Formats: sequence, structure tokens, C-alpha cells
Amino acid sequence: MRFPTATPTLHCPACDRHYPLPDLAWRCATCQGVLDLAGFTPAFPDPTALSGRAPTLWRYAEALPLAEPTAITLGEGMTPLVTAPGRPDVRLKVDYLMPTGSFKDRGAVMLVALAQNLGVARMVADSSGNAGTAIAAYAARASIACDVYVPAATSPGKVAQLRAYGAAVHQIPGSREDTADAAAEAADRPGTLYASHVYNPYFFHGTKTYVFELWEQLGGRLPHTLVLPVGNGTLVLGAHLGARELLAAGLIDHLPRIVAVQAAPCAPLAQAFRAGQPVPAPIVAEPTVAEGIAIARPARGAQILEAIRTTGGAITTVTDDQVNAAHAALARAGLYVEPTGAACWAALSAGLIDAPESASSRGLPESPFAVAPLCGSGLKSKPPAS
Repeated sequence: MRFPTATPTLHCPACDRHYPLPDLAWRCATCQGVLDLAGFTPAFPDPTALSGRAPTLWRYAEALPLAEPTAITLGEGMTPLVTAPGRPDVRLKVDYLMPTGSFKDRGAVMLVALAQNLGVARMVADSSGNAGTAIAAYAARASIACDVYVPAATSPGKVAQLRAYGAAVHQIPGSREDTADAAAEAADRPGTLYASHVYNPYFFHGTKTYVFELWEQLGGRLPHTLVLPVGNGTLVLGAHLGARELLAAGLIDHLPRIVAVQAAPCAPLAQAFRAGQPVPAPIVAEPTVAEGIAIARPARGAQILEAIRTTGGAITTVTDDQVNAAHAALARAGLYVEPTGAACWAALSAGLIDAPESASSRGLPESPFAVAPLCGSGLKSKPPAS
């Protein structure tokens, strides 16, 4: 196995049990809780050395728990940062220009690299589409068999992409949670790595590079506010982790505020946040055009709520009408995203996220008050209703 430091373990924070990586544990056998990465100490590279490195997420090698998988990397990372249409105080990070068309490549390459290092022959993933396609692509490059479980209503473009990569696609009727349950059952088979973007913490060590890149692209600083979509929370948790690591390295002097955005028809985290609850609210999810964040029972919901509160942030919701309007506006500005990818811009353009006075006087537009991601390409999604 190739690890840059002493081999880490997976740790259950609820009952303090540790699992060696070769055990392929994906949740705690004692309490069924989520596992975090233990035994890995990141060291952010000397900023003066970054200019000579390749423009990929692997430029932050010292801060990553795996060495660069040179045989499977697709050059993922360092996506463009552009000015939002009509908003010089906001930047949009174009993560849909990743190799498979979504930000999920950041975490997927980590999971497949882990599987390759452990000698795993089969991977299982569940997804609303983007995480599955990302894992399937990198699994194909690593010659690892891959089963992907998706909701039956997943867009045909994403299903076609999965099959093109050679993945075995299982379309599950019912809710997104039904899909996760089916994948979890398959993941318990011996010798199978559950490449879950929710349960496996290596995924967050990939998505944290989103914040590292922002720090570089903004000249050694982060914006006042990170506006992020939230369903399962893979980008929120990764961004929070990355910002904490930059703070610990002395490269920023405070954590940016995280404002997360949920779709109003499926907003268990927003409801819990408003009520001051520590865990997601029980809800009955309704259909939404923002299918990628329609998660009624996020497994790491307590961690997401704690992370957002730690930054002094908030969780807001957007309607399908607002998402459709934002989707159309982005397209007219040359940015064609899937509907879920328009959720953050919907919140910003609807005036749901205001710049504090302290942020609006910091030399804009060089220092935008907010940055939001454009997470997934519109080329592989169902268009919103006109």
C-alpha cells in the first residue's frame, strides 16, 4: 500500500472504535455511526513552491492522505473562477469542467486510489448520478469492477455515461434513500469497497481541494462567504475541512462563513437549522428539479449542521421556480449547468444571501464577498421544465 504517512485508520467518533483500512469498513459495526479519518496529519505545502507544480488538485500533495495515482489521474482540479453575471462582488467556480463533468471527481479519484492501493477488485457506489459517474470513470481507468446504484428517475444522460464507463448500473425504484439502502446491502459483500461519497471520509479529503484552489486563485485569501449546495454535504464538509486546515497552517486568519442551499421541497437540514436542532428534521421529501441535493436523511447531517454553525453560517432554501430562473440566467451568460448546479446562484440572485458591511468594503471586485460553485454540467441532465 502506498500512503504518504503512517497508515491511517477509520474512526467512529461516537464509540471511539478504530478500523484498519483493509477491513473495508464503511460504518461502525458497534453503533452503525459514520466514520472519520484518523492518524493522518496534513501539512499544507509551502505556498512559494506551488507555482512550479501542475495545475491539478495533486499540487497539494502534502495535505492529501494518498499519493498521486499517476496511472488513473485525469488532471482533475484547478477549475476556472469567473465573475458572476451582473455581480462583480461574486465569483463562480466552474467545477463542471472537471473530467467527468462535476465536482465529484475531486473525491472520486481519492476513493478509487484508495481501492487501488488496497488491492480491491470491486467497488460499489450509490448516487443521484454525478458521484456514480465520477467513481465509474476512475474505476474504469484502474480496471476495477464497479456497481453503481442510482434512483430510477436519474437522468438518461447520467445513466448513459455510467454505462459507457463499463459500470453495472442498478436503477432502484423509490426514493434516494431506497437507492442508498440497496447499495449498502451490496457493499457488505466480502472484498467490496463501498465507494460512498457520504460514508467514506477520503472523499472529503478530495473535495477540500475546492477551498485550497480558491485560496490560491484569490491571492492567498478566502471570500467572506462560501455559498454551497447541500444534500449529503460532501462539498460543505470538504470545504469546512479545507478551511480549517488553511487556518491551522496560518494561511488564513478566520474561517469563512458557510451558507448552504437546499431545495425547498426537500430541506431537512434547513428546517433543523432554523429550529436550532442538532440533527436533520424528519421530513417527507417532495420532487424537485434539484435532484442532486434531494436528500431526506443525510447520514452526516449532524456534522453538516455543526460545521455550518461553527462558521457563523446559515442554511437557506430555494424554490424550483427560482432554480429554473437561475438555470436560464446562467445559460444566457454562457454557463450551462444541470438544474442542481444553479441552486446556489438562485439563492444569490434572489437576494437571499447579503454581503455584510465589513465584506462589501474590502476592495471589491478583487476580493469578492462570496464564491459559489457550478457543480455539474447541463449536458448530462434533464432540462428543467420551461
